[in-house]
Amino acid sequence: MTIQSTGYNTANTNRAGMGTGPVLASSTLNGENVRNASGEDLGEIKDLMIDTASGTIQYAVLSFGGWLGMGDKLFAVPWNSMRLDTENHCLVLDVLKDRLKDAPGFDKDHWPDFADTTFTNRISSYYH
Repeated sequence: MTIQSTGYNTANTNRAGMGTGPVLASSTLNGENVRNASGEDLGEIKDLMIDTASGTIQYAVLSFGGWLGMGDKLFAVPWNSMRLDTENHCLVLDVLKDRLKDAPGFDKDHWPDFADTTFTNRISSYYH
């Protein structure tokens, strides 16, 4: 992850890493490693889901499991459940690896309807 040379103002950021610091291209986060607070590898960011009405990131699509990209399970993780760790160049999701394995997920051929309130409520309650 490359942050602009102006630095990243972590003192003025919220849990999702948004604040008064420099902006990032969404492509910068694709492929970014995700770890939990214990440092366990939870996978990597495959995509970001953006609310077209507000222009804000609502979910990061996290790829976890599988081998060499095959058999990965995908998870929609609320963006506000993650934080950007610029020191270790990763995103941090405060969830145990075993809990993530049991999280509601999907595969690359069967994406959920992110506009479905039943889906979004289920995801939100799982991670908060």
